[in-house]
Amino acid sequence: MSDPARILSHSDLLQLKRWNTPTIYNGWEQITKRDSGAEAFNLEETRDFMPQMGPMVGYAVTVVIEPANAGHRAANPGAGSEYRRYMASVPGPKIVIVQDLDKPLVVGSFWGEVNSNIHRALGCVGTIIDGAIRDVDEMTNAGFKALARRLCVGHAHVHPVRWNCEVEVFGRVIRPGDLIHADKHGFIVIPPEEQAGLLDAARFMDANECATVIPAARDSSGRTSAELLSGIESAVTKFSANVQAKFKRGGEW
Repeated sequence: MSDPARILSHSDLLQLKRWNTPTIYNGWEQITKRDSGAEAFNLEETRDFMPQMGPMVGYAVTVVIEPANAGHRAANPGAGSEYRRYMASVPGPKIVIVQDLDKPLVVGSFWGEVNSNIHRALGCVGTIIDGAIRDVDEMTNAGFKALARRLCVGHAHVHPVRWNCEVEVFGRVIRPGDLIHADKHGFIVIPPEEQAGLLDAARFMDANECATVIPAARDSSGRTSAELLSGIESAVTKFSANVQAKFKRGGEW
């Protein structure tokens, strides 16, 4: 089932998945009205435990956990079922964003072989968890990508505390429905109002690099340093002119 409120089609998301997250950032930088040096991306280091799977892209679904606190299960024993019904109600592709209230401690993991397979069946492609994962080989086998802080052995008293709410992971606030693009470099969070032009901008910036500064830098055989520098400077000027013509603002160079 598709969500008419979503701006990008599944086809658009598959095209976004063809680029790494820095390339998506380069496109977002040109269409955002926010500070591209402080907004949208993770502020703390993440670790990609399945880099061979490449980037993941999907819409945020959120949950908060506190594995050290055994009281959550007793206080709301039906939370697991309620949370899974929420998860099933949201169309995919989805990325599960998990805030672990035990931070900076790591006591237990929300993720393992069983939970990753359940979430994969419910249309989730992966997770970003500001805590731990376990069963990393089994999670990979399920096709469920994870960015996390570390690995751990057990699940402790893990239980959903609340879900479908604003969360903060790796120094970045994420809301349900935000578009997430993530890979081994980290992640970027795109709210609905900035999604419409993202694919076109990322595609343009990638093509602009490939047509100007990258070939100028690589075409060095048989050229003097002066000739090489002249070619690079000309390419930088062309790159910037292309960005100005397209977006009416400056580019990286």
